[in-house]
Amino acid sequence: MAAGSALLVGLVEEFVSGQQDSKAADTATGLKAGQFTILQLVEALGLHLASSQPQTRARGVQLLSNVLQQCHGDLTEREVEVLLVFYENRLKDHYVITPHVLKGLKALTKCSVLPPGSAVSILKSLFQDVHVQSLMLVERSCVYNILTQLMESRESELKGLGADFVFGFVQSVDGERDPRNLLLAFQIARKIIHGGYDLGKFTEELFEVTSCYFPIDFSPPPNDPHGITQEELILALRAVLTGTPRFAEFLLPLIIEKLDSDVQSAKVDSLQTLVFQTASERVESAGLAALGALTACISRSVLNSDSEDYLNVFLDLVLKDCQHHLCEPDLKLVWPSAKLLQATSTASYRASHRVAAAIMPSLIEQYNSRTQCAQRRTLLEMLQGFVQPVKSSEEDESVLLDFRQSLCSIVFSALSEDSAGLQITSLRVLTALSQQTVLLLKSDVELAVDHLTRLILEEEDAKVSLAVVECAGALACLHPLAFISKMVPRLKEEIFSESMAQGDSAPLSQEHPQQAVRQRCLTALAAVSSRPSVVQESTPVLLQVLTSSHTGTGSFSLEEVISVCHNLQRIAEHAQDTEETGRVFHDIVIPRLLGLALQAAMQGSSDHQSPLVEESVLSAMVPVISTTCARLQSQLAGQTASRAVSLFLDGDMSFLPENAFPSKIQLLKKQAGDSWSQSQMVCLLMGCVCSLPRSVEVPQLDRLLLELEELSCTCDHPLSYTSAAKCYAGLVNKRPAGEALDSLIDRMLKRISTELDCSSSSVRTQAFTLLLWVAKALLLRYHPLSTALTDKLFSLLSDSELGLLAADGFSLLMSDSPDVLNRGCNADVRIMYRQRFFTENSAKLVLGFNSAAQERKSGYLKALSHIVNNLPRQVQLTELPALLPLLLEALSCPDQAVQLSTLSCLQPVLMDPPSALITQLEALVGRTLTLTTSPAMKVRIASLRCIHALSRFPEHEIMPFRARVLRALAVPLDDLKRMVRSEAVVARNEWFLLGSPGGR
Repeated sequence: MAAGSALLVGLVEEFVSGQQDSKAADTATGLKAGQFTILQLVEALGLHLASSQPQTRARGVQLLSNVLQQCHGDLTEREVEVLLVFYENRLKDHYVITPHVLKGLKALTKCSVLPPGSAVSILKSLFQDVHVQSLMLVERSCVYNILTQLMESRESELKGLGADFVFGFVQSVDGERDPRNLLLAFQIARKIIHGGYDLGKFTEELFEVTSCYFPIDFSPPPNDPHGITQEELILALRAVLTGTPRFAEFLLPLIIEKLDSDVQSAKVDSLQTLVFQTASERVESAGLAALGALTACISRSVLNSDSEDYLNVFLDLVLKDCQHHLCEPDLKLVWPSAKLLQATSTASYRASHRVAAAIMPSLIEQYNSRTQCAQRRTLLEMLQGFVQPVKSSEEDESVLLDFRQSLCSIVFSALSEDSAGLQITSLRVLTALSQQTVLLLKSDVELAVDHLTRLILEEEDAKVSLAVVECAGALACLHPLAFISKMVPRLKEEIFSESMAQGDSAPLSQEHPQQAVRQRCLTALAAVSSRPSVVQESTPVLLQVLTSSHTGTGSFSLEEVISVCHNLQRIAEHAQDTEETGRVFHDIVIPRLLGLALQAAMQGSSDHQSPLVEESVLSAMVPVISTTCARLQSQLAGQTASRAVSLFLDGDMSFLPENAFPSKIQLLKKQAGDSWSQSQMVCLLMGCVCSLPRSVEVPQLDRLLLELEELSCTCDHPLSYTSAAKCYAGLVNKRPAGEALDSLIDRMLKRISTELDCSSSSVRTQAFTLLLWVAKALLLRYHPLSTALTDKLFSLLSDSELGLLAADGFSLLMSDSPDVLNRGCNADVRIMYRQRFFTENSAKLVLGFNSAAQERKSGYLKALSHIVNNLPRQVQLTELPALLPLLLEALSCPDQAVQLSTLSCLQPVLMDPPSALITQLEALVGRTLTLTTSPAMKVRIASLRCIHALSRFPEHEIMPFRARVLRALAVPLDDLKRMVRSEAVVARNEWFLLGSPGGR
């Protein structure tokens, strides 16, 4: 070790005093060999760094920086931390030292072990202690490279600086003249804009400091070794100026001013900046719309025999400026040119003829001659834009008729390629071609269906499969016969081929490739079933899968059975709403589903267990039935209701296919033994009767409600009693107001109150479930008796057995239900029912909390959290301050769901804090800091976001907490989860900057 120290001292002396620059490389070699450490080098430089001579100090720093440039990858986090403190202090030293300090900082920013928060510290020192534009060219470049490196590696930290980072950059770049550095500066500015950095009040300053170079008039000298071109600078600056809509108010006046310039290049640059490369979609859309409107206006001009055709003159100008760019699919101007031409083409029938005649031959020829997939895809995407139909009179033929064969050839060729991107684009072009009936002959449609079928069966890429399904759906709507004759039979064959061969063997595993193919086939069947004629062919295939799965003749997995139900629902939801489609579901689908479910429910013990008794399958059947019934015409809806009620009340199975059931069944009666398989079918009754239009009368309603009430209060099977309660609630929600409804509710409430008030009752959970769903049914329609039911729910918050269930029940009350009591099921849902409930009951909640025993208070907090979290955000902002004491208590509740929900409610309020929150700062800071170490990652993240938001409070109010917060945030900076660390960095940076000159 002594030998190493002696060697190090010698190397330092020879470099600093002996002016031998080569000793820096020797020093770096010794460091890499482990002869000494970087901190020992700093110690060896001690006397030189403390010298009274600036040149001596500069040589010392130069040696250290030269070594760091070669060895920055070998440093530890502790070493980097020490070196950063040293270099930041050196920035305050003599100006001759600054260039070497910047080189050292540049090396340190490349370290993978750069400590959290150090990026902010480096930039603060740079912006405060260095006047960049007084430096030499190389040193200015070094500063820009430091910024670039930190933006790539420590983006979240820099964003935590807010607008101060933008201000520092503006000061650094202001006055830059060198083209090489300008290119770096423009790249940084573009990253600031596109990276989502906060421009704050410095938007105009950033625009001014970059727009002063517009338009670029740089001409590189002959034999320029740096290779900086005028085009590079123009494009880099244009990307900045058009990078954000916030520049629009400054940019447009500047462009208008430059359009009056006598310099032609300035005019061209201004126009290209306005139209070709705008990153503002609104500006681009407005420009293209204006061009289209102008084309349409000129197209309507009346021609005289001796007058000039103004449309041709105008289109000649557009084609002259844009057409040649389409021959360069790799260059940046190809898409702006294509968009301009497409805007003119779609403006009128005459314009589309002219543009198509000029453009299409070139694009088709280029596609056929190019070999690179990327170029062919670009050309195909441009073709897609020109294939869009143009409004014209019925006798006008398609402008693309002359190119029909070539376009079809290109599409079918691309569909056979291996490139996923090319296939997806060709599918979109095929869809566009199909919208113009004359462009696809019958043979073309049949060939297209063959290609689509092949891709469904063979293509494993998820994006391609999605595009195939979308294209098939569009074509099937226009050409149903081709799909009925070709695709549906082939998909059916594939679905049943291997499953039937395996027979009663075990179902295929989820990873089996055959199952993936079948899944694509099922999805495609649903996608093409928009026309009634296709629905008549596709739904029997899906129903056959359920039958085979039920009987065991096919080897279908549980996931595939559920998928069949989901696809039946898609057909019911998206197929054309016609009586013909309705009859398919009314006469075939619903009876078959009910019949299969009933067969499975009554199936005795056997080797094969039908999957149709599984809760997941029955739950997937419900939306098929409910979606259908919600869309049925009144007559069919009434018949469906009558059939379903007769089946469940009287055991009438006459409408079911393959009616081979016992003569007497009672699905709503509690039966001895293993009766749940029959009683759980009540969920299908719910699908039949609870989604019907309110104008449809449900037969035997009073008797049905009595049976449902009995089942929900006596059955011990969760799916059965929950579904019965939901069905009861769905019917009550739609029942006309009056004495009959009031007496029904009173009787039901007395019954469940009796059970709930008896602590020894064995059906308290069932009674609670019915209470909850009926309370929701009445709350949605503003029924006066809803208050009695919700008051009962409030009283249960203190119940030792049902307290937590009651608290979670308020989430169900305030949120949307997917299968019943929603607008899609034609339920009676009044506007702003959530706000009304909160207004009427928040005081009750506070009173109950204050009077509850300590061990029961958490239930009230959980209920409050659920209620507030489901309120519209604006209502939260208004009401939360009054509830702040309870919310602060909720932060101390051990229930992590309560903590997360409460933090989510608090964060938006903290962004613009009312005075009530400021008076509670001590409690807010303390409790949110405690949750930054919660076991739940989501709670840690939410608490850190609240800590960040607290930094927006008035500075004089939060400064006393600064040191405490910074100490506490050191823990989450080392969190195992990256998302937690990121939030901690952002929050800590904001608090770190409080009170500093460059801070907020």
